[in-house]
Amino acid sequence: MGFLIEGISAITWQQVVMIIIGLVLIVLAIVKEMEPALLLPMGFGAIMVNLPLSTLADSNGIIGWLFNIGIDGAEAFPLLLFIGIGAMIDFGPLLSNPKLFIFGAGAQFGIFATIVLATLLGFSMADAAAIGIIGAADGPTSIFVANALGSNYLGAITVVAYSYMALVPIIQPTVIKLITTEKERKIRMEYNPKKVSKLTKILFPIVVTIIAGIIAPMSISLVGCLMFGNLIRECGVLDNLSETAQKVLANLITLLLGLTIASQMKAEYFLRVETLMIMALGLCAFVFDTVAGVMLAKIMNLFSKKKINPMIGAAGISAFPMSARIVHKMGLEADPQNHLLMHSIGCNVSGQIASAIAGGVVLSILL
Repeated sequence: MGFLIEGISAITWQQVVMIIIGLVLIVLAIVKEMEPALLLPMGFGAIMVNLPLSTLADSNGIIGWLFNIGIDGAEAFPLLLFIGIGAMIDFGPLLSNPKLFIFGAGAQFGIFATIVLATLLGFSMADAAAIGIIGAADGPTSIFVANALGSNYLGAITVVAYSYMALVPIIQPTVIKLITTEKERKIRMEYNPKKVSKLTKILFPIVVTIIAGIIAPMSISLVGCLMFGNLIRECGVLDNLSETAQKVLANLITLLLGLTIASQMKAEYFLRVETLMIMALGLCAFVFDTVAGVMLAKIMNLFSKKKINPMIGAAGISAFPMSARIVHKMGLEADPQNHLLMHSIGCNVSGQIASAIAGGVVLSILL
């Protein structure tokens, strides 16, 4: 009874707020099915670490221990998750139409624009860079970069990054419709894929890793793990491991990652004015990326005989495969015969590579 009274008296209004936030994340995961594999453990973890007298997030607590080995030390969780993501990706649509690479690069504009904006708002360069990476629409990259830079807002950045990833189906259609005409959304694109040999698919992850390691050495961990996962998929001799990486590994690491992130959601770390600013900046990053991809396609149309549906440029962000599906759906809404899925998938997987390289570039500049 004494412990119960002491616990109740020790709870602060800030902890109550964080417990409510945890409950909201759980509701979004279960009711709205928004990134449930991550938001559910993140929400439950937020409740646990903000209970009075809780020691779970301390260095000797299970969540604190997971943070130390999974993120703060070797950053194992984001990198292992990238192996799973790489095993999920088929680079065939991109390799059959290499010009789609440009949309993956163009859609990273929001990262650097947001870094500038965050700096102007008073954030340190390290924190501004970590916030800007939210625009990559890539949770593991956001975690990796924020932790490597020693950002003071790791928890807020992670929650915002994954929350906006879950909100991509709401954010992107709104932005795309504002900056495109109905005529542009109806542009049809033929899909006549060139045959991509097995050898090409095997060599691709190896070559990308080597090139990325030369031009952006700090990206080698992210790009290398992503490409290694893809090599497991494409080599043809590790089908069981490929399936395990896609399902068991990715799901398990996502679950542990959600609990681990909760260690940074203690009230004293999370409830700051800066958290609201990070939410606003994260939204700006997403919008800037989407606009940049669409506008790049419009510029290319000025010089091209075969017109590009500008919506596929929006799929250049790294939210795979959500963004590609959104563009495909919007194409069908504009014209039931307008099938954009393979083009948007090509842009989307290009964005996956580009976001990892962009994270490496940021780290190379600042470290």
